[in-house]
Amino acid sequence: MCLFRTNIEIPKSNSKIAYNSKTIFVGSCFTENIGNKLYELKFPVEINPFGIQYNPKSVKNSLSFLIDKKVFTQDDIHFTNEQWFSFYHHSKFSNSDKEKCLFKINEKIRQAAEFLENADTLFITFGTAWVYQLNETKEIVSNCHKLPANQFNRFLLDVDDIYKDYLILIKRLLELNNKLKIIFTVSPIRHLKDGAVGNQISKSTLILAVNKLKKHFSNVEYFPSYEIMMDDLRDYRFYADDMFHINETAINYIWQKFSETYFDDNTQDLIKKIKKIVKNKNHKPFNPKSQMYKDFLKNNLEQINKLLHQYPYINLEDERNFFSEV
Repeated sequence: MCLFRTNIEIPKSNSKIAYNSKTIFVGSCFTENIGNKLYELKFPVEINPFGIQYNPKSVKNSLSFLIDKKVFTQDDIHFTNEQWFSFYHHSKFSNSDKEKCLFKINEKIRQAAEFLENADTLFITFGTAWVYQLNETKEIVSNCHKLPANQFNRFLLDVDDIYKDYLILIKRLLELNNKLKIIFTVSPIRHLKDGAVGNQISKSTLILAVNKLKKHFSNVEYFPSYEIMMDDLRDYRFYADDMFHINETAINYIWQKFSETYFDDNTQDLIKKIKKIVKNKNHKPFNPKSQMYKDFLKNNLEQINKLLHQYPYINLEDERNFFSEV
């Protein structure tokens, strides 16, 4: 029987993600879709320490700063529209107070640099091969911070640009942390500023660059998020109202494929138990003073303590405190 769709079979990866492993996520907003799923399920993760970044140059810069443990100074930030900001950071790091801006930037770099040194997996999502270069300094920016378009030169990276940058970067990452596994993916979210053809050229550039890197490094692999969206789901039912971003149904479907690829059976079983505990924590009782609710709290606390006895590295502190104190 014809199912009117193409089911993309993804081989199970040998690079498993587990509750006793650390994963750092960097890149476009899609990396946050996946990273936040893991965070909500209590996995140890670090997500976009510079904020959302769409192009490979910006991702490369941010990871290089983490390797170098760069300390940003006043010379690295700028002031406009009554805000201090960094061209290497998302606007969530901006602040009207210069010292607060620098503190937030440097504290996050300190935390993420330490996390990267001990991470097991680095998950990189490329969104687009198009970049914005600041005319004054020739630096590739991660965010234009609503400055006038005439201050930037916009152009498309080519495959070799990306490949050469990441040859150097991955070697540096492995010198820092030789156990690190790197998973690349290309965001399924379309960038249609240059039309459908421009988007395809951009996405193809990213895929070709990652394919070259995968051939060069044994610790590099590719997860086909873009291909799942384009060739498996392949329907506007799975897009948000803007027809560019993907909706929650699509995110959950890709997440399921990700889970099947990178989680072993034990981790999948743990996820079910932890998901239930997290859901119960968010439960709104009809009568919080009833014996039934007290039994509900006690039962959940027992389940948490049982899990922590067996898996002491899982962080369920918030949940344990909640069921202990309510």
